[in-house]
Amino acid sequence: MLVLLPPSETKAPGGRGAPLDLAALSFPTLGPARARVLAALQTVSSTVGVARKVLKLSARQDDELTANLALRTAPTMPALRRYTGVLYDALDYPTLPASARRRADRTVVVVSALFGALRPRDPIPAYRLSGGTTLPGLGPLRGVWRDELTAVLRDDRLVLDLRSGAYQALGPVPGAVTVRVVSVRPDGSRAIVSHFNKAYKGRLARAVLTASRVRTIEDVVLAAKAADLAVTRTGEAELELEADPV
Repeated sequence: MLVLLPPSETKAPGGRGAPLDLAALSFPTLGPARARVLAALQTVSSTVGVARKVLKLSARQDDELTANLALRTAPTMPALRRYTGVLYDALDYPTLPASARRRADRTVVVVSALFGALRPRDPIPAYRLSGGTTLPGLGPLRGVWRDELTAVLRDDRLVLDLRSGAYQALGPVPGAVTVRVVSVRPDGSRAIVSHFNKAYKGRLARAVLTASRVRTIEDVVLAAKAADLAVTRTGEAELELEADPV
């Protein structure tokens, strides 16, 4: 099994690890692309007015530009501790049982606009770069990453793709199992959930990582139901996850 997660805009600050070493990250074939994106990001972050427009930041978020400029010297921490926010709160990697953390270290991949693909223990600094960004000199990030990421993310095993659309576009994985989070209206119709989408996907990731065996889409359904999640198979590689009524 391979579990694909999006990153988060929010990052835990600080860290105790040595500065970033691109060569030490997982998926070393992505090294040249990582170096190009990092250089372009630092270049744009050095001009405040341009950076705010390109990275869609307000003046109150200029500390994000400071983090980008310090990418090569700032302290690092493991990726699954660096990323925060709703999905990662629901996954709650630090509290997973030891066996589930080991499974996560082997099977989880975070798809990052800056680093391409990361394993949970890869040490990274804080940064700001979104998947839908177009960097001057490089163009849209999906053009930088698409072919390279698709190549490294292809897997003969089950691939559970919990990424948002922008991050799926960075590296599509044909045949991956995708999940739609929905709510049921009083009339029985279903609507796609946006606000709680990430929380439910985080809960689903935790469910499959704590399950003893997940090799097929039906195993995902069973793991979800064991965690009190209402999941229905709606296609060959599609699942629908029902959110609790609000």
